[in-house]
This record gives sequence, C-alpha cells and structure tokens, in this order.
Amino acid sequence: MNDPRLQRARRSLHSPVSPSQQVRITEEEMLRDGVYEDRHPDRISTSIRRFQSSPVTPDARTEWSRRRADNYSDEPTRNTDYDYDRRSIPPRRSATQTNLPVVQGTRSGQARQNVRPRTIETDEQYGGQASSLNRPRRMRWHWLIFVGLSIFIMVFGWLMFTMLNSWWTTTQNDWQYGRPRTYQVDAVVGQNDSPANPSHFIAVNLNRQIVVIEIPGGDASKTRIFDGPILIGPGQDLTPVTLTFEDVNHDGKIDMVINVQDAHFVFLNEGGTFKPVPGQF
Repeated sequence: MNDPRLQRARRSLHSPVSPSQQVRITEEEMLRDGVYEDRHPDRISTSIRRFQSSPVTPDARTEWSRRRADNYSDEPTRNTDYDYDRRSIPPRRSATQTNLPVVQGTRSGQARQNVRPRTIETDEQYGGQASSLNRPRRMRWHWLIFVGLSIFIMVFGWLMFTMLNSWWTTTQNDWQYGRPRTYQVDAVVGQNDSPANPSHFIAVNLNRQIVVIEIPGGDASKTRIFDGPILIGPGQDLTPVTLTFEDVNHDGKIDMVINVQDAHFVFLNEGGTFKPVPGQF
C-alpha cells in the first residue's frame, strides 16, 4: 500500500490536467484525425510510422481480405501492406474546392449600374469568329428605296437642268437684245426708200406690248408706229421680237412679218403702208 508508484497514480487521478498535457492531448487528437499531417507536410504519415515495425503476416492479410469482402465491399481499395485495419483516409481540409459559388463584392446601386459586364470571347467558344461578332451589323436597304432615290435624282436633275437652261437663255438674250427686248433691221420695202437709203425698222417688246417703228428711207419725219400683239404669260416681257420681210400674198410687194417665238403675225404692204391681217390678234 506504500508503493510510491501507486501513490503517484492516485494523485494523478485527482489532479487537474496541466496546459502541457492539454497540448499533448490536442496533438494526439490531431494525429488521430489526420489534421497534424496537413499542418506538418514534412512529417512522416502516422499510419506508416505506426506499422513499419510490425510487418503484416500472410494470415493477417487473408483475414483482412475476408473481413473487407464481408463488411466493407463498397469501400475503396487500401494499401494492404501497412493499414489493413483503418477506414478510408478523409480528404485534406486544406484541399482547394472548385465548386464554390461566385460571390460579388458589395457595391452601391449606382456603381453597380455603371459596371459593364466583362465578356470573354475565345476562338474555341465562337468557332474562330470572335472578331467578327464585334463588328457592327450592316444595314440592308430595300430595293424600292433605290428605285425611289433614282426617280428623285432624275426629277431633281431635270428641274436643275430646266432652271439652268432658262437662266442661260435669258443671259444670252440680255447680251443680244438688251432690256427691253429690242430688234433693229434695214430693209427695202418700196415705201419712199431705195437700196441706197433703205427703211429702218425697230421692234420693241415694251412690257408685253409689241411695238414696231418704221422710218421710211431713213427720214425720221415720216416715222410710222405699228401696234403688234400683246403677249400673255409669266416672263413674256423678256421674250425677244424679230422682223422678217417677204412676199406673203404673192402680189409683188414685200410684206412685214413679226416673229415672237413660234408665233408669226403678218402685216401686208398695201397703199404705201403696212396693214395687219384681220383676225390675227
């Protein structure tokens, strides 16, 4: 009863566990759970260190195989040379997990709206056409649009050509006839004139009223004025008037013809003067 070893064992049962003992207990639990191996990768595995001194006999291997076939047929294959009595080793707690969900950082609503989603485009994903997907889509026009555009161009071109032609004609008439439009010519009509002293005729478009002035034989004291037609329509005040002389009724006398564009007004040479043909204007 006075054995010192027995007394030390009794005192240890009633004494509290010291911090060093708690650390050893914790390390023993870690060794049992396999955590210590993760924190100390350079240390030899506990299972290997435990059974290196006691190799497995053929009878023990046969017994373990039978037990495994009866009770643990669904467990994965283990290393039978060292650990025939352990369950499957759990995965390391420090292993990287690949199926973790994506967690977005906390941002304000305004900042979240301004963030543009990042698009990753690869040749494998789009079949080698990743660069073509970023190009803007080409707009296709209907064929009727081209037809309408062609008609518009033709009409616009015709209007511009008409305006340009009218301007050019007016400019030429200004250079040749002036304003008001005036035309002058000398002719021998047999009214106190001769080839040496022909009569002088002046045709004037005076505000759409055609007026012809005759100076027989160049004598201004015998001047006669003939009223011609009145022109109707816009721009007719700039229409030039010309005179021609010919025997219209074939009586041997030279008659006077007033020409206004495509219209012709005849004045017959009768009784030493010119008389308009009735019903012309």
